[in-house]
Amino acid sequence: MATLYTELGDFTEWLLGIVASILDWTKLDFLGEFGQWLQTEPVVTFLTTFIVAIIYLITLMMFGLCFIWMERKFLGRFMDRRGTQIGVLGFFQNFSDGIKVILKEHIVPKAADRGLFEFAIFAILATSFMLFGCIPMSPQFYVIDPPLALLLGIAIFSFAPFSILIGGWASNNKFTLIGGMRAAAQLIALEIPILLVVVSVVVMTGSLSFWDIVAWQQENIWLAVPLFIGLLTFFVAAIGEAERVPFDLPEAEAELVEGWQTEYGDVRWGLVMASDYFRAYIMCGLITMMFLGGWDGPEFIWAEAWYLMKTYIVFFFFVWVRAAMVRIRTDQILRIGWRRLLPLAIINLLIAIALKTAGVF
Repeated sequence: MATLYTELGDFTEWLLGIVASILDWTKLDFLGEFGQWLQTEPVVTFLTTFIVAIIYLITLMMFGLCFIWMERKFLGRFMDRRGTQIGVLGFFQNFSDGIKVILKEHIVPKAADRGLFEFAIFAILATSFMLFGCIPMSPQFYVIDPPLALLLGIAIFSFAPFSILIGGWASNNKFTLIGGMRAAAQLIALEIPILLVVVSVVVMTGSLSFWDIVAWQQENIWLAVPLFIGLLTFFVAAIGEAERVPFDLPEAEAELVEGWQTEYGDVRWGLVMASDYFRAYIMCGLITMMFLGGWDGPEFIWAEAWYLMKTYIVFFFFVWVRAAMVRIRTDQILRIGWRRLLPLAIINLLIAIALKTAGVF
């Protein structure tokens, strides 16, 4: 686990020791035994993990709110208007919208499969949280460090089409079912190019670990230079995977029939929309780690700051694309995925193999 986990573990153990001392001071046997139980390793581990999880969730929520605020402000400038104005620089608009969504009534369609209807939201959020934990912000700030972190992240991301399809089918609505099927077809068409680009990164760096990928770029060159085609391919596919304009047909946020999530309301709809921004952050983070050197940068700025700066710059280009492009049809999305991005991903892979074979890097 992370340095943060270790430090919080020491703090939790010290705090529980104080509580145990207070309970022991009462001279009551049952309280003394309870205090000793609090100091056992399973209890300390559980409480430490719980605290880390809370910090981790709050951090992800703040990143999501910052992305929403950033998109609103930049879209306002692109459209020659001010954007949100509530609170400091319009940031509190997020909280007012959140309160409005929370106060809405929760209605489940009478003929819907209630279990799967609720499970789809849980699955989408759970995969987003798991993905966030796989991407380190710096050598000092991370949640988990699996040796195959990149592969694990892509594998978790691939569950999104199934969750969306389940949500559309469980609503028992022909429009949501069509939206779910449309989403599954779109995401599968874009995941293949993403996987091929990931393979090209692995060919160049020889590892599926984010640490090794960043270290390779620190020693050689950012992969955005030799694998520029892969960067563009991954960027376009990432916009589609995050279901953003012009690839937002699965949700169709601007329409009355809102794709697969038409029947979702209240806070569940808000969580679905928030998960889109979580996934957008994750895709921006993956681009930063694989092509922009991760936290690599001059040491006069914190490594976490370099990582966040690059991630937010990538998201700025996401917003720019949204402001400049209009929504395209489903057949056009599939054509882009299979007939444009897939060949480009193969070319990028061949370039990576040629560079590695020639010993350039």
